[in-house]
Amino acid sequence: MPSKHQVMSLWGLVSQMPPEKLQRLYVDFPHHLRHLLGDWLENQPWEFLVGSDAFCCNMASTLLSATVQHLQTSARKQGEGSAILQHISTLESIYQRDPLKLVATFRQILQGEKKAVMEQFRHLPMPFHWKQEELKFNTALQRLQHRVGEIRLLQEALQQGTEAGQVSLHSLIQTPANGTEPSEALASLLQETVGELEAVKALVLKRIQIWKRQQQLAGNGAPFDESMTLLQERCESLVDIYSQLQQEVGAAVGELEPKNRAALISRLDEVLRTLVTSSFLVEKQPPQVLKTQTKFSAGVRFLLGLRFLGASAKLPLVRADMVTEKQARELSMPQGPGAGAESTGEITNNTVPLEISVSGNCCSALFKNLLLKKIKRCERKGTESVTEEKCAVLFSTSFTLGPNKLPIQLQALSLPLVVIVHGNQDNNAKATILWDNAFSEMDRVPFVVAERVPWEKMCETLNLKFMAEVGTNQGLLQEHFLFLAQKIFNDNSLSIEAFQHRSVSWSQFNKEILLGRGFTFWQWFDGVLDLTKRCLKSYWSDRLIIGFISKQYVTSLLLNEPDGTFLLRFSDSEIGGITIAHVIRGQDGSPQIENIQPFSAKDLSIRSLGDRIRDLAQLKNLYPKKPKDEAFRSHYKHEQIGKDGRGYVPATIKMTVERDQPLPTPEPQMPTMVPTYDLGMPPDSMTMQLSPDMVPQVYPAHSHSMSSYQALPREESVNVLRAFQEPHLQMSPNLSDMSLPFDQTHPHRGLLSCQPPEHAMSSPESLLCSDVTMREDSCLSQPVGGFTPGTWVDEDMFPHLLPPTEQDLTKLLLEGQGESGGGSLGAQPLLQPSSYGQSGISMSHLDLRANPSW
Repeated sequence: MPSKHQVMSLWGLVSQMPPEKLQRLYVDFPHHLRHLLGDWLENQPWEFLVGSDAFCCNMASTLLSATVQHLQTSARKQGEGSAILQHISTLESIYQRDPLKLVATFRQILQGEKKAVMEQFRHLPMPFHWKQEELKFNTALQRLQHRVGEIRLLQEALQQGTEAGQVSLHSLIQTPANGTEPSEALASLLQETVGELEAVKALVLKRIQIWKRQQQLAGNGAPFDESMTLLQERCESLVDIYSQLQQEVGAAVGELEPKNRAALISRLDEVLRTLVTSSFLVEKQPPQVLKTQTKFSAGVRFLLGLRFLGASAKLPLVRADMVTEKQARELSMPQGPGAGAESTGEITNNTVPLEISVSGNCCSALFKNLLLKKIKRCERKGTESVTEEKCAVLFSTSFTLGPNKLPIQLQALSLPLVVIVHGNQDNNAKATILWDNAFSEMDRVPFVVAERVPWEKMCETLNLKFMAEVGTNQGLLQEHFLFLAQKIFNDNSLSIEAFQHRSVSWSQFNKEILLGRGFTFWQWFDGVLDLTKRCLKSYWSDRLIIGFISKQYVTSLLLNEPDGTFLLRFSDSEIGGITIAHVIRGQDGSPQIENIQPFSAKDLSIRSLGDRIRDLAQLKNLYPKKPKDEAFRSHYKHEQIGKDGRGYVPATIKMTVERDQPLPTPEPQMPTMVPTYDLGMPPDSMTMQLSPDMVPQVYPAHSHSMSSYQALPREESVNVLRAFQEPHLQMSPNLSDMSLPFDQTHPHRGLLSCQPPEHAMSSPESLLCSDVTMREDSCLSQPVGGFTPGTWVDEDMFPHLLPPTEQDLTKLLLEGQGESGGGSLGAQPLLQPSSYGQSGISMSHLDLRANPSW
């Protein structure tokens, strides 16, 4: 099996492919030698050495030597015989005559390998793209440094005016014609080099844009390397090239016409200005949901501060101000903000000096005690609410640059934020930020974002948010996304493909009330997030909770299961509730499905979910067939036996379920063939099998209207729907279970009933659930994005597919990299295995685990 490192490289995927598919690629370079090079080959700049100038020739010779050395080392490590070493020596002698031929051969091989990988796997590994971007920049930087060396030699030759200088000139520079004068050659070389500097500057600016976009996606839970060392090194290296070119242009007074010289100086100054202004970044973002009268922190970093402010006696102050969306748009315009723009909010402690840290090699300003005292609301658009109004914090400073005291003004805008004045606005504000972080585009007009997005991208966003918020490496599965799609679109289609190409609007996400409910989709989903994070993290990480599944579909799963089979699902009718659905027998012995009244976070803080399951003797097997004690034993709270240290006999709270009369026998409503919902314990995977003949309505046209499954208020649940069980907690003087038998009528109400629905709403203060720390290590034992072994059959044979968010970043990386062999990223299947966590296998009406392609 390939290692994780190999799977994340191009060669790791190529080595998994049938050799006959790649045989034609290794005509000029034998396959067994290509195998010795491994993934070393793709980490060299073969694809960016285009041309036959002196720089390319020098690089080709260096790479030839490195290739021979790597081949010899690998051959000895693998115990290859003398014949292979002799073959390597023969190749070296062949390519020494023309090293550029080796570059062309390897470039052709890599392009063919990329094309083959794209055809089979539909994408290239993300680390490969990052490495190619790094190689492109480093090669371009080395070319610039070589160019500066050529200019310097040419300047010396012109000054000396000797025959040796002319020879040096012609050995270094390919002139357009034999009669080209040295002064003309110098002017042409300077023009070309400044143009190359501008192109490399564009690469640096693009990488800064990508860093900003990654920082924004991290707000939704995406992984993010927040180190700015690489960006700072790139900016500083270009400033060094700028300084050298500025000196050479200044020294070429006699060789350059005044007009051309002025144009070169202007272009160089523009490069510097753009680098300086683009290198002032928000390193630590303020909270994106910001409450007035609450302290917060933020920080900025000036990547070129050490170069331009290191010797300053007095460092400039950085100021933080709140700006509206309109003011942010004015800032992005060439003419800048309008005169006399009013402040949209009053921030205290909003000035901090830039500080130089020699040990940390950075120039930054950290705001530790910012506080927004008040906010001035703007005129809103249409039906926009206050929690849809986006603002930002503007960080600004100014200083003078160079001996000419050139005034420089730096500005950096934070990510969009929503200001709230009360905790009950937090939920809707988070929805605004989640949508903006996920679906905004780089270089947009602040803060424009799409009103409608593909459902596929929404699934990825919900998955990232769930995993980050809960703190688990177990992501949502395909079956979960099917239920979520049915919920948000009010569509009971049974196929993932029915939703794969649909789009979801902002209004559907958090403005429209769900049919038959009193809340929006996001308000319900956020309630699940909060409950799982506070009370159910370890259960979810152990795959004990199906969670996202409708009450009607639970019935179809459990109807043919043995008595006592149960599963856990999130309440569909309450915010932040989890319920137990289980199989019992009616009067005539027919199976019936009952749903115990949902537990809120407050309920679970009194007695944990595991202990509640242990209390109910009627619960026997977790669906499909796992004994409950085997599944939940590690989640049971250890209960003391005998007297405690003070001589007291311990008292225990236990849960019972009350029923006033035997269950009626309902008329059958479900088809005889039902899909299975496999929790996969073991392995940790979940697959829904839907038979093609189930396409006729398993659900009614509107699931919310099914009165037999509708959650009723507590008052009605006792008198109207007797089969709807009501849990109670009662005190027993010892560890023996004092609960009445399950089929016996309870004489009176228990001591403590579950909280009404309003308690399921998130409260500002956190409720500590009794089991929250019991299995903490189990769900953090793997890094986020890891895969549990055995998730799929032959799972290592398949690469990590790129989530839609990474597709967007990859497209930027690919621009201008010469991906002729790779083609486009291609359309990604809906949420295949990704680097963010486990997702289910792509499914339709049939179980695709049996499909030969998997």
